[in-house]
Amino acid sequence: MNIETIWQEYRLSLRGFLASKISNQADVDDLLQSILIKTHKNLGTLKDEDRVKPWLFQIANRVIIDFYRQQASRRNLKAEDLWYEEYAENELIRCIEPFIQELPEKYANLLRSIELNGQSQKEYAKANHISYSTLKSRVQKSRHALKKLFEQCCSIQLDSTGNAIGCDVDSEGCGKC
Repeated sequence: MNIETIWQEYRLSLRGFLASKISNQADVDDLLQSILIKTHKNLGTLKDEDRVKPWLFQIANRVIIDFYRQQASRRNLKAEDLWYEEYAENELIRCIEPFIQELPEKYANLLRSIELNGQSQKEYAKANHISYSTLKSRVQKSRHALKKLFEQCCSIQLDSTGNAIGCDVDSEGCGKC
């Protein structure tokens, strides 16, 4: 599948999606252009052509989030104006939680506290009477174990900076996604 075919098929849907989230038409056009560029740059990372639509809309969602973050830095927004961050975090937690549940309890509790609930490693170490260096080692082991579980179930696509931009469930499926 090439960029021209993808763009011809999904451009109008993407424009409609953007317009439902962004009121200014000029911003919609700018963001649509940004999605086209990101799609072109990362098309080689798409492994399954059947997943192109969710992949594109994930790119679009990230572009919208970045747009609102830039807007927030230009003016003072209230927390309720940033609904998309809470939504994205809730979606991410729902996706990751089944994998975390598969880990040994000490790793699962550690990752929930630090990665999902945002507790600092130093705070966690102090609260659980663990040396900070020991905790850092456990965090790395926990992350590695979690990554292995993901790799058994999914193929994760990364952008050039290492950020996840897509995830395809392997054909057999693992039942977690």
